[in-house]
Amino acid sequence: MPTTDPTPDLEKDLLERIFILDGAMGTTIRGYGLTEEDARGERFKDIDKDLLNNGDILSLTKPDVIGDIHKRFYEAGSDICETNTFSATGIAQSEFFVEDPRETGGRKDPEFFQKILENTFLNDLAWEMNVESSKLCRKWADDIGSDTGRRRYVAGAIGPLTVSLSNSPDPEDPAFRVVNFNQVLAAYKHQIRALIEGGCDILMIETIFDSLNAKAAAVATLEVFGEDAVKLPVIISAAVGMGGETMISAQKPEALWNAFAHVNPLAIGLNCSLGPDLMKPFLEELSACAATRISCYPNAGLPNPLAPTGFDLEPEHMREHMSGFADAGLVNLAGGCCGNTPDHIKAIAEGLKDKAPREVPTNQ
Repeated sequence: MPTTDPTPDLEKDLLERIFILDGAMGTTIRGYGLTEEDARGERFKDIDKDLLNNGDILSLTKPDVIGDIHKRFYEAGSDICETNTFSATGIAQSEFFVEDPRETGGRKDPEFFQKILENTFLNDLAWEMNVESSKLCRKWADDIGSDTGRRRYVAGAIGPLTVSLSNSPDPEDPAFRVVNFNQVLAAYKHQIRALIEGGCDILMIETIFDSLNAKAAAVATLEVFGEDAVKLPVIISAAVGMGGETMISAQKPEALWNAFAHVNPLAIGLNCSLGPDLMKPFLEELSACAATRISCYPNAGLPNPLAPTGFDLEPEHMREHMSGFADAGLVNLAGGCCGNTPDHIKAIAEGLKDKAPREVPTNQ
């Protein structure tokens, strides 16, 4: 659990400068050249499915790598780093540890996911992932904060899941959902409690492509706060498509703000999905209506398999774009998503160090 309430210092500092977020965990992990055997470790060596793409498992099997990544981002200038928990729920982890019924003619449905929620192995694994990931990030936040004299923060990453509450996967049955709201709510409450147990300062509901999934995460957050007598700042961040809409639920930025304003988030923003140039008009739309701080951490351009990071933009390009966002008065927190390495974050931090944060409207 956090030893002190981070909110007063955090809100005071956010009035004075733009906070720097971290970059892409997945992109940075790939730079370590890990193998399937590395991901499995001794603990998971006999699991039937491949685990190399299960980045969250590395907090348990390669904690030195994940810790080093947090260290590098904090050293690059990040004020806030996210925990390695984007898929650390029983629902998401079932993709790696449970046989897919569709492979034998069945289907995933609420009955299937109820068994997932009652699976002791998956519950214990998700809890451990979140607690240990939070502790890893907490260690380097405290160490780098102590060394530099500037407090660093840990944001518990709450990802969008691998299922949708908004859309049916069956074109012949549009009412069908593979999972129900209460099941998603339960999975998120379990994750949130573990993130708090591990020592997070902030909860970040991020990469929202389905607003109803995110709504379940927001309800879970508020219920945990009420039931456990704890409260942390919350950041809401959506992934949007070329038209500025969340990619499954099709909410535009103003609708997104209206859907989550009741959470009273520390910040609301956009991440992933687009490079900064394509994201700018949607960020402008969100900034114009949101009565709170704005966060932004776009991809380093669009995917490019020939680029070293898999994305087009190099550190100096991200610095230029994000500096432009600051000059336009659009951001309070800035970082990078897919394709952004510690070098990208260092460049962004250098570009924004003397820039004023966006003024938060008080009369909307």
